[in-house]
Amino acid sequence: MAADRHTFTVALTGGIGSGKSAVAERFAALGAEVVDTDAIAHGLTGPGGAAMNSITTAFGAGFRTADGSLDRARMRNHVFAHPNERRRLESILHPMIRTEADARRAASRAPYVVMVIPLLVESGDLRGRFDRILVVDCEPATQVTRVMARSGLSPEAIHRILAVQASRAERLAVADDVILNDGPLSRLDSAVAALHARYLAAAHAMPV
Repeated sequence: MAADRHTFTVALTGGIGSGKSAVAERFAALGAEVVDTDAIAHGLTGPGGAAMNSITTAFGAGFRTADGSLDRARMRNHVFAHPNERRRLESILHPMIRTEADARRAASRAPYVVMVIPLLVESGDLRGRFDRILVVDCEPATQVTRVMARSGLSPEAIHRILAVQASRAERLAVADDVILNDGPLSRLDSAVAALHARYLAAAHAMPV
């Protein structure tokens, strides 16, 4: 089912504030290769990033900061106000992110790869590249509380973000595996360890 049958790949997704990073950190500590598409996107839109020329051409120099990186706050406000502009930005970034993510997967020597893709459901890129889809799930109220604590965004701003993301039901509908993350982060350890054992066994069972 995965594009590279020699690399067992788990797509890890979840809404903002669900705890994807905490889950990914635990998989990495157990020996999985973690490929974070958000980190790739930040690299592409940082100073000298490979996407910046195309973004500047498409949106104008006003979206580039003094150091040559993307003005993320301005772009965030812009695409929220203009949904078609979000699609234009994604048409630039998504192919570049996918190419880099697949290159990192191909280069990995870990027993399996966890690819963190926050907007997996929204992209429609659900099958054919991954052996399992893992959803990190929690109550919407928990998402809002966590994002407010770490970012300082207002509840209204967070709800605007949630409104353009896939719904909780939509993510759960595509999940092969689910980690419920409403409690303390310490509870993640056993859940991740159990899935790690299953993914290791599945990876080792794949044909060479």
